[in-house]
Amino acid sequence: MTGPEPASCCAYSPGVSGPRVSPWSEVPGQLSEGPRWHEERSELLWVDIIGSKFHRASLGPEDELIELATVVIDRHVGAVAPVHGGGYVLAAGTGFLFVDETGHVHDLAQPVSGRTDIRMNDGACDLLGRFWAGSMAYDESPGMGTLYRLELDGTCAVVMDGLTISNGIGWSPDWSIMFLADSGSKSIEAFDFDLESGELTNPRTIVHLEEPGIAPDGLTVDDEGGIWVAIWGAGVINRYDADGTLLLTIQLPVDYPTSCAFAGRDLKTLFVTTARSQSGDASGDCQPDAGRVFRIDGLPFRGVPCLPYRGNVNTR
Repeated sequence: MTGPEPASCCAYSPGVSGPRVSPWSEVPGQLSEGPRWHEERSELLWVDIIGSKFHRASLGPEDELIELATVVIDRHVGAVAPVHGGGYVLAAGTGFLFVDETGHVHDLAQPVSGRTDIRMNDGACDLLGRFWAGSMAYDESPGMGTLYRLELDGTCAVVMDGLTISNGIGWSPDWSIMFLADSGSKSIEAFDFDLESGELTNPRTIVHLEEPGIAPDGLTVDDEGGIWVAIWGAGVINRYDADGTLLLTIQLPVDYPTSCAFAGRDLKTLFVTTARSQSGDASGDCQPDAGRVFRIDGLPFRGVPCLPYRGNVNTR
């Protein structure tokens, strides 16, 4: 973290008075990631990157899992977002895909087509319905990651290169700031954001983690502007303000949280995706709940639903 931890920061652990952490999904994924709450369909979405699948779950009155549907595709999938009008857009393999309501998969823009050393990673849609998603090298080589934007006309723009593991993306409630985690550089960057053009300016590092073996992963922003970040390798969710000040830490019973999102009827349940182990496999794993989605109840914060992709998915 940039600077010392403030004395006012709150830390919570399972079993201690405060937020309640419990496993939610039944079957662990290998590398579960990217939870998104689609309010219109009342669905929680998330992916299993190494398992090459994405999940759709309906929630009950107490935010319990009622029904789960899984779509398996033919490549590693980094992120999912709903599409306005039906279906889902994925950042997967070497680019973007559209999955219709029947589960058929169609290629959209493929910015790194033909590459076997690069895959797409985390992503999210902005207020205008454009889908932002980044890439990374399988061997996590520095500088090999790129941030892309799937435009409304179906074309793909390169927004930023020179990243290592382009990861969590989010925006301030007024859409004036965009946040981007680069797990390779162990940092969270903030940019001034122009919604109409999508231009990013005034880059600054608001969080940098020094401790070996940990990194900021996926993130979400609550309706007060707090940035909730899964800290890979540390087994915690941190909440920061827009300047990077650490406000709150919640301890998890697994080491590798990957992302988080508020979901449910009142958008106050925080759902956290996790990985089985550092490599995503189950070898030597002594944490039986690793890879499952967790829920955190009792938080005095409220999130916002994910936004859909509003662009062209015509595959002709």
